Amino acid sequence: MIDVTDATFSQEVMERSMTTPVVIDLWAEWCGPCKTLGPILEKVIDETNGGVVLAKVDVDANQRISEAFQVQSIPAVFAIVEGKIVSQFVGAKPENEIRAWLAEFAPASSPLAALIAQGDEASLTQAMTLDPSNVDVLTALAALWLNEGRFEDVLILLEPYATSAVFATLLARARIGKAGIDISGDIDATLDALLESGITDEADRAKLLEILDALGPEDPRFVVYRRRLANRLY
Repeated sequence: MIDVTDATFSQEVMERSMTTPVVIDLWAEWCGPCKTLGPILEKVIDETNGGVVLAKVDVDANQRISEAFQVQSIPAVFAIVEGKIVSQFVGAKPENEIRAWLAEFAPASSPLAALIAQGDEASLTQAMTLDPSNVDVLTALAALWLNEGRFEDVLILLEPYATSAVFATLLARARIGKAGIDISGDIDATLDALLESGITDEADRAKLLEILDALGPEDPRFVVYRRRLANRLY
């Protein structure tokens, strides 16, 4: 939910609506029905997990918006999609009617996508029961466990995909973490030392490559140190 003013309306509502539907709730502090409708709108729109944005407008403080929408009575609610009003209603409505109204323009969200969006362990575990091999579910759960230091759990989770390039970085981070190696700080000196010793020491060479895999292809050192190692070996 966002609070919108006359000054922020263009960016927060019109521009945002080009990619995400925006529901505008025009309300006022003195309006009883507004206080009834507001929490219902928030609850139902929250359940879209970002699929729809709720924009609250205090009509007393933002009269230009009220005039633009020709508001005669509040609460007045408008759905904006790609800069255009696609639906609207006036007055408080029960939750079931709000859900039906929202379904007219809200993007479809599968139960699996909703669970992934929530991102907590319970939701991701439930998502696993729906689709045990879903890459997004496995990635999210592995990342969550890595942040918690549960390296062994990550290795067990991703063991069936040990040869998959998709999970290579996550697996390497789990192995590195289990070995007690912290790659979150400045490790260039460690990489340099392993680069030199790895020319003749196979174990150090393997450790260097494991750390590079843990850093991932997006890290510039991933390519730089692999190239340096190759130049020294060949």
